[in-house]
Amino acid sequence: MPRTELPRELVTQGLAAARNAIETEAAAVSALAGRLDGVFLDVLKAAAACEGHLVVTGLGKSGLVGRKIAATLASTGTPASFIHAGDALHGDSGAVTERDLVLALSASGETAEVCAFARMLRDREIPVIAMTGAEDSTLARLATYTLDTMVLREADPLNLAPTASTTAALVMGDALACALVVLRDFTHHDFARYHPSGALGRKLLGAGEAE
Repeated sequence: MPRTELPRELVTQGLAAARNAIETEAAAVSALAGRLDGVFLDVLKAAAACEGHLVVTGLGKSGLVGRKIAATLASTGTPASFIHAGDALHGDSGAVTERDLVLALSASGETAEVCAFARMLRDREIPVIAMTGAEDSTLARLATYTLDTMVLREADPLNLAPTASTTAALVMGDALACALVVLRDFTHHDFARYHPSGALGRKLLGAGEAE
């Protein structure tokens, strides 16, 4: 099947957009390091002291990022799970107990389902960590703690698609998980116990047997 050649000018513009996306997201991630302040420390202490699960919630692209954050936390020694914010309003909120801590993701801080879930949790006196780019948002006002993941702009040419904002949220979640690895004294042996299958698990278990 003959391939239609794209105009050279369009290809050049596309490559420029790709480079700009990488640079924009890199800048957004770099800016997060300066926000690991007292609030982050409070969140870290609350997560380390949590006797139940760190329940992550979100909707849309933030929900997809939330699933990954929950998976990373669980695989590195922090009991964690994900509840879709929409499902939470149709019964799944019953899975959250008074021993849990909830991490709610919304770039705008105004996602209706996430805010409604956070309001339900506040009424039950369950602490909520908001991860949002808008510290004056509804979600931030409902939360016990607010992690600032604000970005100057999205990475796409239209400044509309969740790109830099979702990357920032993902990295902040990784930062929290990595800090908890240290606080929990989570070791290579612990990691191996949680990952018995796959190449990584075989490598870690083999290293353990060699010792």
